[in-house]
Amino acid sequence: MAREFGDFEQFFPWYVSQHSKRATRWCHFAGTHLGAATALAGIVTRRPALIAGLPVISYSVAWFSHFVIEKNNPATFGHPLWSLRGDMRMLSMMWQGRDAELERIAQDAIRLTLAA
Repeated sequence: MAREFGDFEQFFPWYVSQHSKRATRWCHFAGTHLGAATALAGIVTRRPALIAGLPVISYSVAWFSHFVIEKNNPATFGHPLWSLRGDMRMLSMMWQGRDAELERIAQDAIRLTLAA
């Protein structure tokens, strides 16, 4: 059963808490960029099968990180659109060198969940 949230701003800290391990976040980062590079190669070479590789590669790497590293279910299963938006915000923060801030957000959200 998926958790309920009033809006994306309530959802985002929980989303980040589902990526509490640095390796999980970096797998998302790498998988998304590898998928995007594959899709871009498909556009340049006019090979639609490579374009279709974007979600396959990105989600495969991300879901692997959840099952093997984080040992949880991907947030995508319960909140697919907010998870995509959350992933884009998380990756943007990583590009800005704000991974330590994501770590803090994750730990704060976990503490709040445990206190409830």
